[in-house]
Amino acid sequence: MSDQNDKISPEAPYEDMPVGNPDLPEGWLEVVSMDMEAKGIARKPDGKVVFIDGALPTELVTVNVHRKKNNWEAGTLMHLNRESSQRVTPGCPHAGLHEGACGGCKMQHMHVAAQVAVKQRVLEDNLWHLGKVKPETVMRPIEGPTWGYRYRARLSVRYVIKKGKVLVGFHERKSRYIADMETCKVLPPHVDAMLLPMRALIASMDARETCPQIEVACGDHVTALVLRHLEPLSEADKQRLREFAAAHHIQWWLQPKGPDTVHRMEEGGTQLSYALPDFGITMPFKPTDFTQVNPHINRVLVTKALRLLDAKKHERVIDWFCGLGNFTLPIATMAREVLGIEGSDALVQRSHENYAANNATRSEADKLAPTEFVGRNLFNMTPALLMADGNADKWLVDPPREGAFALSKALADIHQIRIGAKQTGVATEEQPDLLPPLPEGQENWKFPQRIVYVSCNPATLARDAGLLVHQAGYRCVLAGVVNMFPHTAHVESMAVFERIGD
Repeated sequence: MSDQNDKISPEAPYEDMPVGNPDLPEGWLEVVSMDMEAKGIARKPDGKVVFIDGALPTELVTVNVHRKKNNWEAGTLMHLNRESSQRVTPGCPHAGLHEGACGGCKMQHMHVAAQVAVKQRVLEDNLWHLGKVKPETVMRPIEGPTWGYRYRARLSVRYVIKKGKVLVGFHERKSRYIADMETCKVLPPHVDAMLLPMRALIASMDARETCPQIEVACGDHVTALVLRHLEPLSEADKQRLREFAAAHHIQWWLQPKGPDTVHRMEEGGTQLSYALPDFGITMPFKPTDFTQVNPHINRVLVTKALRLLDAKKHERVIDWFCGLGNFTLPIATMAREVLGIEGSDALVQRSHENYAANNATRSEADKLAPTEFVGRNLFNMTPALLMADGNADKWLVDPPREGAFALSKALADIHQIRIGAKQTGVATEEQPDLLPPLPEGQENWKFPQRIVYVSCNPATLARDAGLLVHQAGYRCVLAGVVNMFPHTAHVESMAVFERIGD
């Protein structure tokens, strides 16, 4: 059970739920909602909240409780006494609550349209209960293929001596053991078809006991497999890898130690890349670079985000947490000038390379806008550092799960200082809330008029939205979900903020 449920408070959305129906047969519970981990939520007649693996809203269930706290319990669906109209048969034989079930997909038992509706509710609940923010408009969900979409995956590998076989796949539900998977329907069909051959390959190798992981990275034209190996590979094993690569049209990358040791086993061949055709951009990447798991949704997401950003030819735009340039380069087809800021020096270098490579293929009349990429720790932002990056008409923010708290707070502090709600000076015990004075020339610094915030965690989005709306002088004009990970409880979303006044 996560910390989320350990912190149930009067402000939590569960407190809005009706108390359980005392007229139901003893032991029966009515499920009325779902939490961020795709557990059904019910309340007992005494008010205690119960989180139930495998249960869906509207169902009447009996629960096998395996954990109890003062104000909540957790358990697993034992009997289904009334079934939801949204319950479906999982598309994968390894999904479910049975022993040895894969822990990769938690929502396959729910119709995909209902999955999206639940995620939308999670987003709206988080925005309101954590940030006290209600978007003026709820965006229509961004959706795409629900099977075969997962172009990035980290597969665990283990040679099980007692069973005399190799397992390749995701971990079992709530377990350190690897699920005995023969198929995975969220992987692309050609990768799904390789699962059993991968098991046979590792079983045939001299290093079968010292290869703990295979990372999958699919581009538009080639698939890379990164083999983690804890001891040097024999020539015979390398030959086995070459034969597998030829048979399955993949390229091998080897990782003898940390991520910085990843390298191609054989030079040459097709480069990993994905296209953003709406902008004429091609993004080369390495298999360990961060790229979106779902390329189908990523293409739609980039187009939608940039349509909402609406950068003009006279505007300067900052792309915060820019990665390898997934949003930055498309913005550079629209704006006057772009600044991409990223915490990883390796990705900053990759962004420079991608920008140069794309610009080299464009005509003189269609060159990308002047774009600079900078490496910086964005979890250590201050008003002075923020102002040092200069004025920008618009921002694109795409942080990791931790969100963009320091960035949002710096923006809020500048606003609060300017309206006189916060004072500057040297903080003391008597006046701990004093903020450092704004830098010289600060009166020429202007707030971005629009912020498009792409989030992979609705809780941190809601926290940051609360700062932007209640302390930084913005209104939330739009928010909605992006179903980047169908059949999982992962909620990707997007929100748009516009400056009030000035």
